Amino acid sequence: MRRFNLAKRIWMARLGHESAVRRCDNLEDETMPRWLKRGMDAGAIKAADAKVRETVESILAQVDERKDAAIRELSEKFDKWSPKDFHLTPQEIERAIAQVPKRDLDDIKFAQAQVRNFAQKQRETMHDLEVETLPGVVLGHRHIPVNSIGCYVPGGRYPMVASAHMSIVTAKVAGVNRIIACAPPFKGGPHPAIVAAMHFGGADDIYVLGGVQAVAAMALGTETIEPVDMIVGPGNAYVAEAKRQLFGRVGIDLLAGPTETLIIADDSVDGEICATDLLGQAEHGPTSPAVLITNSEKLAACTRYDERSRATAVDPSHRGRGRPGMEGFRRSDRLR
Repeated sequence: MRRFNLAKRIWMARLGHESAVRRCDNLEDETMPRWLKRGMDAGAIKAADAKVRETVESILAQVDERKDAAIRELSEKFDKWSPKDFHLTPQEIERAIAQVPKRDLDDIKFAQAQVRNFAQKQRETMHDLEVETLPGVVLGHRHIPVNSIGCYVPGGRYPMVASAHMSIVTAKVAGVNRIIACAPPFKGGPHPAIVAAMHFGGADDIYVLGGVQAVAAMALGTETIEPVDMIVGPGNAYVAEAKRQLFGRVGIDLLAGPTETLIIADDSVDGEICATDLLGQAEHGPTSPAVLITNSEKLAACTRYDERSRATAVDPSHRGRGRPGMEGFRRSDRLR
């Protein structure tokens, strides 16, 4: 059996985790496959899905009927956010961008340049066609961008800046006439990096508005927000369900719901690497399943320890329990 990584043993011992070192060091692999940690069972998942559908249906109905009044009530209810205007002025956009460190701004611009360049290369391959196959019979196709889109950029718990690159920048390259973008408030206001990404990506209007109410406002329209032709962008289970229910009234890109990740590993893998990969995907939201399948109980135990340690390092409020939601959707399986 490989010995537990020496550097990690020393690090954990210094933090007062000698018992954890001993547990990881002394674990012997057994031969019977078993769950080391179970996620939610099928019944609980089915009930949760039903609750999501009902909640989303209610919110969409409220926005469809009461427009801006419903948007404000829902934003206050879910995000504790009720500004004078959800729409950001040019001055507010500039103030937000001024809060972003230069290195982060450079990274945003660099990333968008790569996305834009590839999108342009893709667009160059899409040629219109018109051909007369028989006398008087003309067939063909044309690539016509939609007139307007609404881009949703998640960011209530963690800022998903790259979502702005992938939706707004590509729409701009495609030639969409009007691009509006919504992102939830972050710590009581617009998230500076997300606003910067939206602005540099080419959004025409930026709203600090999150969740189903944001998707509903863009799709159905309100007194102050003109409806769009298509909704794009990822989101949590509620946002994905909203797009599903709205499909037909507006176009959607795809149902980009909660991330699911599965790692299959043996005892040659470091638990720290497994924990990092699991958390890297699980950070998308508390309903993002993260699963490890391994034939090593030692690896499973060390991965669970590292996951809690890294979640605590990112947010001290997670101390001793890992990231919220991981308890319901994380699973560790040990196979012979």
